[in-house]
Amino acid sequence: MPADGDLAEAAAVLRAGGLVAFPTETVYGLGANALDARAAARIFEAKARPSFDPLITHLADAADLEPLVGPVPPVVAALAARFWPGPLTLIVDRPAAIPPIVTSGLETMAVRVPDNDHARRLIAVAGVPVAAPSANRFGQLSPTRAEHVVRGLGAAVEVVLDGGPTRCGIESTIVDARGERPVVLRLGALPVEEVEKVTGPVTVRPGSSGHPVAPGTLAAHYAPRTPLRLLGGGEPVAGDGARRGYLAFRDRPVDGWAAVEVLSAAGDLTEAAARLFDALHRLDAAGVTEIVAEPVPETGVGRAINDRLRRAAATWQPAS
Repeated sequence: MPADGDLAEAAAVLRAGGLVAFPTETVYGLGANALDARAAARIFEAKARPSFDPLITHLADAADLEPLVGPVPPVVAALAARFWPGPLTLIVDRPAAIPPIVTSGLETMAVRVPDNDHARRLIAVAGVPVAAPSANRFGQLSPTRAEHVVRGLGAAVEVVLDGGPTRCGIESTIVDARGERPVVLRLGALPVEEVEKVTGPVTVRPGSSGHPVAPGTLAAHYAPRTPLRLLGGGEPVAGDGARRGYLAFRDRPVDGWAAVEVLSAAGDLTEAAARLFDALHRLDAAGVTEIVAEPVPETGVGRAINDRLRRAAATWQPAS
């Protein structure tokens, strides 16, 4: 369905316990009624997502947070006031209204207000908070277009709202600001430097190899089906004809690659982030045996791009 059309049908599906994929400014989300444990269980089933990986709850407006969770810690409130709607997920205490399956049994909940008019209107019309991880099979590339959702999940989803390509292209930044020093649990579309303008210095926690305390923080994640190898800085590599694909930051490599994607010819990290998953989807569909990716500058949103590439490459092994 077009996301700019009448959303009453999609909202009714959510209220009835169904699944609706919808665009946000980051990636497409796979939404279910966050107050309905059975509906949330369908998300885990559709994605083949392990039950220990918690979901993010989405709200239509920042004003909806306190009625749901009660009093909000001051720094959490300050971050919400500054960055919502936007690509920032905040950790709060789980309210009784949210069933434990949504938070994978944790006593905390990840929550955000998306900066996408279609998403917020859908949530508002549904009249319920919406639990929504990325709308893809677990561990695979996040979807930044409706066709990515259809190709990855198919009939597991009742409704896919098509809002065109997403603006940011990578997931939200996750911050736990309940304690004395805020902790960035996942790098994302909101640069750490912007968070620190509100909170002061933060701690950046690396990904988890076991049970995560926030969504999307497993060490191996966001991966194409094709093995991906991440180059070290300045590492030379040559193509080999019809076998390998190449993901470049700004400069197209010399000939010898079966497929090439350039994230930003202008060297713009925001553009590179917006194109990252879309480019990887194309390389994954190109029939190559391996994707070789070069890192981007480790600054601003570039830190989140490199984070996604490291996770995508976590299971890569040299060819025998």
